[in-house]
Amino acid sequence: MSPTAITGARVFDGETPLGVTTVVLDGGRITQVGGEPPAGARIHDARGATLLPGLIDAHVHTQRESLALALRFGVTTELEMQGTNTRNNRADISADDSVADVRSSGFAITPPGGHPSELFPEDFRPGPPPGARSGRPPLMPFSSTPEEAVAFVPKLIEQGADYIKFMVDDGTVEGHPGLPMLDQATLNAGVAEAKRHGMLTIAHALTIDATRMAVEAGIDGLAHLFMDRPHTDEIIALIRDAGVFVVPCVVLNASMMGIDGSELADDPRVAVRLDPAWDKALRSSFGHYPQGVLDDVLASVKALADAGVDILAGTDASLPLPFLGGLAHGASVHHELQYLVRAGLTPVQALRAATATTARRFHLTDRGGIAEGLRADLLLVDGDPTTTIGDTLKTRAVWRNGTPLTV
Repeated sequence: MSPTAITGARVFDGETPLGVTTVVLDGGRITQVGGEPPAGARIHDARGATLLPGLIDAHVHTQRESLALALRFGVTTELEMQGTNTRNNRADISADDSVADVRSSGFAITPPGGHPSELFPEDFRPGPPPGARSGRPPLMPFSSTPEEAVAFVPKLIEQGADYIKFMVDDGTVEGHPGLPMLDQATLNAGVAEAKRHGMLTIAHALTIDATRMAVEAGIDGLAHLFMDRPHTDEIIALIRDAGVFVVPCVVLNASMMGIDGSELADDPRVAVRLDPAWDKALRSSFGHYPQGVLDDVLASVKALADAGVDILAGTDASLPLPFLGGLAHGASVHHELQYLVRAGLTPVQALRAATATTARRFHLTDRGGIAEGLRADLLLVDGDPTTTIGDTLKTRAVWRNGTPLTV
């Protein structure tokens, strides 16, 4: 098959706008950036548009249908933070260019009855301890002691986890105060064991106190931004000095406060890509923490960015269920980018959060940018989102691993 040359587009390479230049795709890879199209190449005229790396959602819970929806919005990779799409279970997804690619933590380490057990009481039952002679592994790596957390880490790796996630949550924000929560010693031991195996570590933490616990345990990244109170200089400095990255999931925090996604759902560029179930989900909200203040969350995002903390774009999009509202795969990534700009990041900084920065922090060395040798995961949009972030929704074309998706 002949190479494809995308010509006439402004190019944002994941870090920097390059101006108008040619990008050549061949065999699922980017083979040329700049210069003239090679002889015999098929020309894709992209005048008036901007070419971006495929977007990465750094926090989802997903399935095949959700991955297909994400790809329609130019999200070419989703990072699952609780689920089954581990290395051992996704060969069909990796080979299917009609859905977004995926990486996964598998299930997160939490105590028996700890979050998210309260959301799915029938699905999250304690299983046998690691190494027990049973026909299946436990659904959840329940851990109440340092020894249990340490024992579960290699089990999760064996099951194909790409990174290890820890739940640090007493249920306060979700409206279930008093849930069992990992204590500091158990968290410390689990994080240390994961790092001993060379694994990236992620923490679910929705309060400042939980955030502090995670950072003190040596966590690499935070899958949420605290929303229980305004930031302090102390917590910003703690995160910065530890080199921790943050996936704020502002769209999730807004939903927890009762702010739904109706405005996004009303956008015709979004509505045309949503079926009735996802439209309904986007128009609802969690509403479990109405006392939260969105402006405080946005101020915390800005303070972290100003301190030099890596900000990653994520949504916490899950299934279109009544109690998981306000979010939709793919669409909510664009909403998150808008929130990041509203917080005070520049459009270029927001785009980095959904491309190069996420790829770098999750060691996805083959994507997140536009450069020779990288996967041809690309999003072509009308307009210029490096100056007007809302232009990311003006989808003209999407490529996943070099395969075009008709939008």
